Amino acid sequence: MQTDETKSRYSRQMLFKPIGPDGQTRLGERAVLIVGMGALGTVLANHMVRAGVGIVRFVDRDYVEASNLQRQMLYDEDDAAASLPKAVAARQRLSRINSGVRLEAVVADATVDNIGELLEGIDLVLDGTDNFQTRYLLNDACFRSGIPFVYGGSVASRGMSAIFVPGETACLRCLIQPSDGAGETCDTIGVIAPVVDIVASYQAAEALKYLVGASAANRCSLVTLDIWHNHYYEMKLPSPSSECPVCSGGRYPALEREEAADSATSLCGRETVQIKARSMFDLDEWRGRLEKVAVVRANPFLLKAELPEGERLVLFPDGRALVQGTEDPIRAKTLYARYIGM
Repeated sequence: MQTDETKSRYSRQMLFKPIGPDGQTRLGERAVLIVGMGALGTVLANHMVRAGVGIVRFVDRDYVEASNLQRQMLYDEDDAAASLPKAVAARQRLSRINSGVRLEAVVADATVDNIGELLEGIDLVLDGTDNFQTRYLLNDACFRSGIPFVYGGSVASRGMSAIFVPGETACLRCLIQPSDGAGETCDTIGVIAPVVDIVASYQAAEALKYLVGASAANRCSLVTLDIWHNHYYEMKLPSPSSECPVCSGGRYPALEREEAADSATSLCGRETVQIKARSMFDLDEWRGRLEKVAVVRANPFLLKAELPEGERLVLFPDGRALVQGTEDPIRAKTLYARYIGM
């Protein structure tokens, strides 16, 4: 039963007949997972929380920097100055937008080891990632679990979006093969904020349709657009491919092993390489070690060390390390081995 406060807050949304009071009630009973709280993820979270989705769980491995503020709408200069993890900063901002939504912020990397736990109790997954390795992981995990997956991607002035529904549509692998997933990134050709907002809004619209039970209205196509050159294309989703291991073979490669999962992974949008350690980091212990050889700053969520070589090392409690100032995995591994050990 809806309260007067609920009716007041969502009055304009409920006046929209395809949602209405019944759809609003359904939204309050649903749970979504947003993977990646960068440009796309912040817009997605903003829409889901303002729309009144009951549980919004989001996961991100990174922290806020000044270069994020151009397009990542939930963060401000104070977040960047404090090097707050994006999930923490997002939770702080979103909790002031809608206290009636249950926010679950996870500071971690989405991997084959934790994806099952992240999906527990989730009705829909929204893609806010910046790399295809993680997208294939989400695709495979969602199709194994029967959870719809709303894909989105943007770079430069271009964007793409589609919703994949297990048992009803092809999956991401049917459209984009792993070997085709690499190419231009925001690190090499940049990105403008308006295309991020548009792509994430396309994703959010498909999510709302599904969550209120209007899945028949979902778009059965892949949208591709370029807002600078005024291009828009829509490609009907094909039937599941007979060569797709997920749709036709019942295999989920990203869950059997992390595809192309080297110990060092370049991140989009910055000169940064992520390295996964075999164990967690005790930040107090590592602060004591690294202060002898580097300028160290730390907060409860991470430790940053300015290395003598010019690069920066960022350690997270869950065992991740970022080597910033290089795109070369070999260079990153060398520095990591020098100060942390492989």
